Amino acid sequence: MCYRTGIFVLLLLLISLDSRDCSSNIQYDVASKISFNTVQAWAVKLGTELYHFGEFITRKKEVQDSFKSAQIESRDGEKLVQNMADDIRAMMELKISAVKRIVEAAENMAFDKQNEPVPEDFQFYNSKEMEDLYEDQSLTTTPEPEFTMENWIIRPPSKNAHLLQNPHFSNIPVNINISSVHVPTNVYTWATEVIKGIHWSEGLDTHFINNYQSDPTLSWQYFGSSTGFMRHYPAMKWRADPVDIYDCRTRAWYMEAAASPKDVVILVDRSGSMTGQRRDIAKHVVTNILDTLGNNDFVSVMTFADTVEEIVPCFEDSLVQATLANLRELKLALDNFETMEIANFSAALTRAFELLEIYRNNSGGANCNQAIMLVTDGVPYNYKELFERFNWKYETPVRVFTYLIGREVKVADVREVKWMACANRGFYVHLSTLAEVRERVLEHVNVLARPLVLQREKHPVVWTPVYANVTDPKVADYLWEQRERAEQKERFMSQRRDKALFNSEKEQNRRWKITQMKQGQYSELGNSKYQLMTSVSMPVYDLRHNESVEENGQKEMRIARLLGVAGTDVPLSEIQALMTPYKIGVNGYAFIVTNNGYILIHPDLRPVFQQILKPSYNSVDMIEVELFDDDRSPRNFSKELTALRKEIIDQKTGNKLMNIKYHMEDMKRVSRGKRHYYWTGISDSPFTLVVSIPENYGRHRITPPPTDDIHRLSLTSKNISARQYLSNKWSVHPDWLYCRHYERTFSSPEAELLYFLERVARPGWRWPAKPRPPEHHKNKGHERHSEGTEARERNKSPNIAPRNEYYCDHGLMQALVYDARNTAWFNKSISDSASDDKAAEFIQRFGYIVAFLATHSGLTRWQTHPSRDYDDKPEFGKQWPRAIDEVWYRRAVEQHYVDPLSFVYSVDLSTEKFPLNVSSAMVTASHAVFHGDGHRKTPAAVVGFQFKHERLSEWFENITTSCEHNKECVTCLSDNWDCFLVDSNGWIVVSKDTTQTGQFFGKIRPDIMMRLVEEDVFKPVHIIDYQAVCFREKKTTNPASSLLTPLENLRLIMAWFLATTVWIYNSIAVGLAQASSYSFDYEFLTPTVAYQNYENDEDTDDPSMSKPPTRMLERDFEKLVLINRTRPTPCDREMYLYQLDYKNLDEKLNKPVRECDRPFYAQLVNYTNMLLVVVDAMCAKVEVPIFSIDATEVQYNESLPCLKHMHPLYRKQPNSCIRNHTEESNIDMCGRGSLQQKNILWVTLTIIIILHYF
Repeated sequence: MCYRTGIFVLLLLLISLDSRDCSSNIQYDVASKISFNTVQAWAVKLGTELYHFGEFITRKKEVQDSFKSAQIESRDGEKLVQNMADDIRAMMELKISAVKRIVEAAENMAFDKQNEPVPEDFQFYNSKEMEDLYEDQSLTTTPEPEFTMENWIIRPPSKNAHLLQNPHFSNIPVNINISSVHVPTNVYTWATEVIKGIHWSEGLDTHFINNYQSDPTLSWQYFGSSTGFMRHYPAMKWRADPVDIYDCRTRAWYMEAAASPKDVVILVDRSGSMTGQRRDIAKHVVTNILDTLGNNDFVSVMTFADTVEEIVPCFEDSLVQATLANLRELKLALDNFETMEIANFSAALTRAFELLEIYRNNSGGANCNQAIMLVTDGVPYNYKELFERFNWKYETPVRVFTYLIGREVKVADVREVKWMACANRGFYVHLSTLAEVRERVLEHVNVLARPLVLQREKHPVVWTPVYANVTDPKVADYLWEQRERAEQKERFMSQRRDKALFNSEKEQNRRWKITQMKQGQYSELGNSKYQLMTSVSMPVYDLRHNESVEENGQKEMRIARLLGVAGTDVPLSEIQALMTPYKIGVNGYAFIVTNNGYILIHPDLRPVFQQILKPSYNSVDMIEVELFDDDRSPRNFSKELTALRKEIIDQKTGNKLMNIKYHMEDMKRVSRGKRHYYWTGISDSPFTLVVSIPENYGRHRITPPPTDDIHRLSLTSKNISARQYLSNKWSVHPDWLYCRHYERTFSSPEAELLYFLERVARPGWRWPAKPRPPEHHKNKGHERHSEGTEARERNKSPNIAPRNEYYCDHGLMQALVYDARNTAWFNKSISDSASDDKAAEFIQRFGYIVAFLATHSGLTRWQTHPSRDYDDKPEFGKQWPRAIDEVWYRRAVEQHYVDPLSFVYSVDLSTEKFPLNVSSAMVTASHAVFHGDGHRKTPAAVVGFQFKHERLSEWFENITTSCEHNKECVTCLSDNWDCFLVDSNGWIVVSKDTTQTGQFFGKIRPDIMMRLVEEDVFKPVHIIDYQAVCFREKKTTNPASSLLTPLENLRLIMAWFLATTVWIYNSIAVGLAQASSYSFDYEFLTPTVAYQNYENDEDTDDPSMSKPPTRMLERDFEKLVLINRTRPTPCDREMYLYQLDYKNLDEKLNKPVRECDRPFYAQLVNYTNMLLVVVDAMCAKVEVPIFSIDATEVQYNESLPCLKHMHPLYRKQPNSCIRNHTEESNIDMCGRGSLQQKNILWVTLTIIIILHYF
């Protein structure tokens, strides 16, 4: 019993000791805690002090008073979009009028002069050869290829010209007094038809110059000939790096104007005979056909042997739109088909005709021209019964183009293959070398153009989708490959220098990070060397009905020849200037959609990736940039959204209110809101204009009172110019059209504005009217020639409208001068607005400060405190001159509806690619100033200040290390607590650890961020980037050779040797015969070595770069040194960005710390967009996934082109379709071979005998 009692007493003692320890621990923990009231007091004190400082340094009350006299008017979205569309249409009419004059002049000149002999000493300005006295010798151009015939005939050299840089033409050195001629590499300049065209088209210079004088906003004008050359104005030195592959006939402005839209089925023979060079030629033929298609065309590529198969399986039984992405998919698939078995032509033709019939009956696809392109090395017979069944009984709606491939061809093959084309309104081509493919394939364009030429009445006006100046899209893959080769070379060299260092884990991690950074998506927004544009073009017809052709003697033949296409470029920046962004207001924008639903202009169109064009940059759909806030999965677009898209594409007029989400600051920030969409069609074009306006503050706009007219004020002030209000430290929006002088250049937009302010002050000033298109003569076809000399003289001297020297936007100039006059006081020192002691105190506390002001008219002012005469950094207004388009302006206006008194604080973000240097980092704070008249209000300006980050850190530290009423307490100075300032998108503004500044809070403390998301403090916003680029590893194929017996190998070698010998002999004989007569034949004069395999060339390399090792040699290197060869590919990426949810925010945040279950406080810092987050560092971090805001690829079950094809979106077919003409049956020309007929028979028979006996 005593024993048990002793144990019981001992247990009680232990329990009492343990309870004492626990109570002491609790007392210790309580003593080491930061109280909720302390954190709340810190947030109030920090916010209040920052607010008073911001109010003082920005003088926001004075700024608000400056707009007291301003008026507020309602913003009528429907009227706004209609006026804007009218202005854009008027501009388009000017361009169309200029092109019409070029077309009429070209048709007349060709009719009169194209048969005139070309003088032997004829010289012209060759864009690739002419000398420029100011040329940088380091730049290289691709020279004209040297042909054998030029060794026998001395050609006159190119004319030379003086070239001067011209800002209107992107600062390219040009000569505005002449045009020059670009001839593609694959075209012989001195070929008869080419040089004739160059000769007669010289007369176009007068019309080019007159057009430019009557409309100084005109950009490049050009005439692209069907023979290949392009005459462009003004003249310039053609620079091609690395190689010139430009051919105007494959550009959208030429292709779409030369023929109406088309549905094309390409049938490629993959039977056992289509091996070696035949297979290569077939692939090249298909590639070149695809290059002639545009967004309004549809295509299918099938291969056939015993069976018929789509080359891209997911495109089965359908035509796909010929977008860059789809064409790229088809071209890549060409590498994969294998040759085998016997060709089943009947099945292939039947499949093609049936597919085209389905689309014809359903009015699908292009719903205009239809064609079958047959690529083969021979047919057993002509399949007449199939054509009778599928084509002739419907009046031959499908044209058939045949491409016979191979040197050794049978006479029967030629006859049957040619008959198939001639009997079906097509064209026949015989190809035996890669060099002739491009030129011969392009002949089908001229055949499709025949109905257009024959009717002669209509010249369809074509507007192209967006494209990047003269850059060929195929160059993108080449440039990426060159970069990877350069990287591979650098890795080899680095390993050779120091193998141990290269193989170290640290070095490999460093290189991996660099690779990841290179594959980043959003660090180059707005940093593009390409000029985006659209073009307007029209076909140019040969007005002759007949032509004398040498065929068994002179013979008159009916012709319908396309001379070429005339056009002019319209830079998108010119259209954007007419969208009057100042009338739309902050966070509003305008964009243009094409008939295909693709974007022509949009602020979020991102066509460039790492200074390379994206693979599908010109087919970005409207619903891929307008991100509606419906939280659907990727590409699961709502019916409401697709219905809105259809109305816009159909060019109806309407409006709709939608919830949207949008990203800012290189996809690092996100916002949500309601937008009002207004849209209307731009008449006589495929475009629809859409204006998007924020629902709340977008309803109204601020305008100066009518009494404040600039000119009237200057006259009443004794001719004092308004420039007196703009003394120093100011800038204007560089992209807005205030006033533009067409004959003078200025060093900056500010200099140009000051010039016009001086002119406005002078007596006699008149605001210029908007330019209108001059009248042009609407002569009809060949009838104009019945007027004889009078018509030609009138054509030589067109009626030119009076030229305006300049253009001004009266409303924008008025708003700017009003803002400048009423904010001129901002240039005064801050000391003039406050006591010297207070100013000195603030400046001493904060050091270097910039106070700034930006207004709705695009004016930005700034003041530095203390003043600095010089600084190594660009001034504030030079770094951020875009006023309402700057992120700090946009966010400040949004924040006004959260808290009208608050400032928006931000710091430069820190990413792996661009880590933040905290020692030089600046904090930017901005606040929106609204002007109201009682029941309406609208943003008038944004004020703000910028100061060193270290000053904010000191301020934050001083406040968070103090206690209320000077009591002793735990503060952020304790190592047990971590304190942060986090902005409304989750980015760290201030941290005890300065290296964390500018980083995403979810990366530093993912566990705390997860709790903030769970408690609805932060809302995740799902953003999908439909314009992303991903990196697919290149597939390498290494097909094994089939096993053959030694005798079989010997037999094949002998047969090949004898057949090749016969063929070489014949080729030499034919070549000498043609050379001796100087006759022109495309086979011998179109070597395209630089072009033919450009898009798939693995060996092309820069001369300064060593060749990469072969596969055999690569095995000798360690795997670490080899890079994964990739190909940039369009893809979708998704990410989650975060936004502070202000709804019931106090209720969400006013929660105590609950031990380590909720080890943090969070409080909104008064009058700011920042949270003060205080975290108990003694609690172990909970292991949760890091909150990444980096984009990750969306994984689909299909490739992106296949997915888009399986879920097609609505499109509107072009209005113009001319596909038939009754007189076309009178045209007999339907193709020719590349060998002289007298040689075909004996060569073919010889080869047959050789193969029979061997």
